[in-house]
Amino acid sequence: MTFKKILPALALLTLPIMAQAEKYPAPVEAMRERGVEVLERFDAPSGLTGYTALFNGRPLALYVTEDGKHALIGSLLNAAGEDLTGAVLEEKVSRPQSKVMWDNLKNSSWIADGSDKAEQIVYVFTDPNCPYCKRFWKDARPWVDAGKVQLRHVMVGTLGDSSQKKAAYLLSAKDPKAALEGNESGKNPAKEAKTIETKQRQQLDDNQQLMATVGASGTPAILYLDATGMLQMHPGAPQGEQLIELFGPRP
Repeated sequence: MTFKKILPALALLTLPIMAQAEKYPAPVEAMRERGVEVLERFDAPSGLTGYTALFNGRPLALYVTEDGKHALIGSLLNAAGEDLTGAVLEEKVSRPQSKVMWDNLKNSSWIADGSDKAEQIVYVFTDPNCPYCKRFWKDARPWVDAGKVQLRHVMVGTLGDSSQKKAAYLLSAKDPKAALEGNESGKNPAKEAKTIETKQRQQLDDNQQLMATVGASGTPAILYLDATGMLQMHPGAPQGEQLIELFGPRP
């Protein structure tokens, strides 16, 4: 499977980062100077002091020795060989970031496809000229038409000037939902806006930044919450069994 958990670096801005005035142990301060973002101290066994942190969007744990002179990075195991670090990172880093990023997706500029009463909400970064986005739109019809899934297309223009102008046209349309359907189905392809107005330019820039934040490099990039409330991403158009794993049984 190609589904993966999202650990966005920019979501750190809303997490409870430790007060900058705090005096860190020397090894931790050295890691901060190298670009590691220290988040929160936590209790660790055997005299160690733990710190959750992020580096280039990846969560990690720092364990400082009792004398404060040395630090270890990685997973801490107990006598049974069980990983004691994974659960800490999930609780203190991954799960809070999932909530923050889901809220950021809600507040982005998207076009709804499907019922507002759908059981499942799925966000998808969509480029108007992307053939794989169109294939995903078509493949998702059984679930969307049955009212089980609402796709929220976060419009971006990653494929050049034409995509930017078409995305702006869709976002500014009188009926964005109908305009999106016409473009994705191929029945009424989106026009290129003659000029991209300030509002749509800001929307596209914000959406592009959000796409970079979640680590998506192409379209479609599909994001959803799993059964545990963790944000997951599927890069590219899912096919066959992947659609069922994403949406559930075919209606």
